[in-house]
Amino acid sequence: MHHVLCGLAANGSLPSELVDRLIAVADADIAVELAQRTDLSRAQAVALAARVEESAVPLAYAGLLTADDVDPATRPDVALALLAECAGREEWTRVLAEAPDVERREKLAACPGLPPDVVEILATDPDVRVVAELASWTSPETATRLAGHPHAEVRRAVAANEATPPAVLAALLTGEGLPPAQRCLVCEREQVPFTHDPQCSRPDCALPSGASCAGSHESSTHETQRMALRNPATPTQAVLSFVEHPSLLLRWALAARPDLPPKVCARLASDPNPGVRADLAGNPAIDEALVRVLASDRDHEVRRRLAHNPLVPLEVLTDLARATRIGATLLPRIASASPDEVEKLAASPNPAARMLVAQRRDLSPVLRDALAADSDAKVVKSIAPHPGLSEGRLRAMLARHGARVAAQVAANPDATPALLEALTRQGPPVPRALRVIAGHRNASPPALLACLADARARPVAAGHAALPPSVTEELLNDADWRVVEAAAANSSLPFDVMSDLIPRP
Repeated sequence: MHHVLCGLAANGSLPSELVDRLIAVADADIAVELAQRTDLSRAQAVALAARVEESAVPLAYAGLLTADDVDPATRPDVALALLAECAGREEWTRVLAEAPDVERREKLAACPGLPPDVVEILATDPDVRVVAELASWTSPETATRLAGHPHAEVRRAVAANEATPPAVLAALLTGEGLPPAQRCLVCEREQVPFTHDPQCSRPDCALPSGASCAGSHESSTHETQRMALRNPATPTQAVLSFVEHPSLLLRWALAARPDLPPKVCARLASDPNPGVRADLAGNPAIDEALVRVLASDRDHEVRRRLAHNPLVPLEVLTDLARATRIGATLLPRIASASPDEVEKLAASPNPAARMLVAQRRDLSPVLRDALAADSDAKVVKSIAPHPGLSEGRLRAMLARHGARVAAQVAANPDATPALLEALTRQGPPVPRALRVIAGHRNASPPALLACLADARARPVAAGHAALPPSVTEELLNDADWRVVEAAAANSSLPFDVMSDLIPRP
């Protein structure tokens, strides 16, 4: 792989004339980067597709190739990409529907806006994968027809399609009103009864782990029910009986539905599996009484998911934050807090409450500055990246809390070059802070040179436009290929250096 040329291909400052030269010598790796450029002209895209065939599909998805540039007979995959983006031609669909390659017919089945005659061809395709793909995306009318398909895999796909009519989804849950399925992926390949060994070592085996059939297509039926339970178009009344189902996966799928009545939620809250309870905890359907029950759950993930529930009461949320690792994130309930609630949280004696509200980036200067002077390092870490903090306040944070807040101070968008330089001189160095500084818009050359000493910050610093050009040129010969590519992609590279790096065709 030519790492220098790959980096140049991603360089936003590479002039058009050098892009042309790079296209002329591109291989598959270089083409990947070139195809992602936002300044490619249509002529350059056509030239790149002619030079490296693999680049044509991503160029088509990016809208850089048009229907006039593509012959579906010689470039069917590119034609499929354009059809997927609604930029192809209708007559292509009829050609591709008869393609000998099943994978291409399968991709066509997922394309929007297919004409009715093509839908009919795909709905009767001899390969079930094509029909199942069509069933996943098709119209309500076609989904209704395919719900009675003899192959259980097609029914599973219909159950996952949100355009499937509610009454059909309800029938797929119970099988009532539908003719029995005649085959599934298991019984068409194996002698039944058969259960697929999860540790199966056969290299040619494509059956899902644990798939089974004893004549009634058990695993396929189970998967159809799971898809229908996850489908928001399935009627609420049709799913309620699954709250007592012996299958963990079906109860788990039920727990995430936002349309559950209180009695069903209460039953799921006592489910023996913590995964079911965790999905329920994040569900806006649960009422306040159930929120308080789940807040005392012994499983950490249940409590963490509850903290992310947008309707959790603030007092419950602040109690959760004391003993639950939530992470440095703005929680939905904090984001929606009223101005009065924000003031109360910021003035709370509970540092967990102050830490949560400090994640907001729209605080008033008074609240922001008060939290910046907080005595608790966790609160200061949360507020440190808030825009508008003065250099003096940021330095005061460092003086009070040291390395514990260094990376967060470095992440402040208003951190000055002088402050970032001071952070790099801290001893011992704070690796996380160096990695943040290496990508900071205000990083100065001295700060970036210090960042080069950290193995993980080095590739980031190598791509920073403020790095002295002479240093960037030296890094083109670095032992780390990530550093080489980043340096070659650095927009500060002089034109003559970039020109000398690209071979002339």
